[in-house]
Amino acid sequence: MQFIQIFVSDDDALLQTVEQLSEKLTPRHVIFAHSTVAPDSMRAAAEIVERRGAQFVEACFTGSKGAAEQGELVYYVGGTDEALREGRPILEASSKEILHIGPVGQASAIKVATNMVTAGSIQATAEALALVQAQGLPLEKFVEAMRINASYSGTLAMKLPKMIGRDFAPHFSVKHMLKDMQIASQIALSHYLDLGVTAAARDQLFEQMQWGHGDDDYSAVLRKYLHEPGPGFSEEPQIQEPLEQSDAEESIAASAGAETQNVESQESGLVASPESVLGFSGTMNAPAPATPLRRGFLKQLLSRFSSGE
Repeated sequence: MQFIQIFVSDDDALLQTVEQLSEKLTPRHVIFAHSTVAPDSMRAAAEIVERRGAQFVEACFTGSKGAAEQGELVYYVGGTDEALREGRPILEASSKEILHIGPVGQASAIKVATNMVTAGSIQATAEALALVQAQGLPLEKFVEAMRINASYSGTLAMKLPKMIGRDFAPHFSVKHMLKDMQIASQIALSHYLDLGVTAAARDQLFEQMQWGHGDDDYSAVLRKYLHEPGPGFSEEPQIQEPLEQSDAEESIAASAGAETQNVESQESGLVASPESVLGFSGTMNAPAPATPLRRGFLKQLLSRFSSGE
């Protein structure tokens, strides 16, 4: 068997890549799609591949570049039992767990849903920090309280110290989290779901994009609420990295994909565009969200004065 792993950052890039590959595919090929895209886009990509008799594995993952190098990724997989059986050795090389969700498209839905929880958690944390600061309390006291709170998580263990230190070096960027929240919003719209938390997180991420912070970590939503540098804060001892999607579309291809049968694929003339198939590509063009942006507390206050409230 020959294996091709596709790492691209959005729906259009995934569909363009499989279209470029399709003419060269045969029943001897297994295609892995690692992108976080809309379930319908994943199903469309699978259809293109399977028309050529090749097999398709939807392999969304969570974890960082370091986790990939250490074989600690978690894969949410969609596809047939046969496709997964053929492709499992490739996924096992970079993972500690492989969860077969169901048919193609379902793994993407699960991946988007988990990112909804992650984005909502960080948005709520940013607002909580604003409230704590407004009350004149040390932000470190909030961190101490959260560490013994039932809602504490691996994501908060990693993000809270960095947020207080205003360290927004990208682990998972604003632009990619925004893309995922837009996918969630589109799915919600098609099913008449009112996802208020997801909409709030999406709007604040979009606002950061407008301010030119699309490449920063998604925890940069804190900028709206805390404007002064926080006091010195020492991180707690480093523990196992939480299972949070990193900017996988930007960094993991070099580590997770390099040990697969890419050479074999190139020799057979399959890779029409190495940059798009074996590395991350595609750009994020963020359309405006369906709902207007919140304008912030100051504008609300001014409107109340003007209306005589």
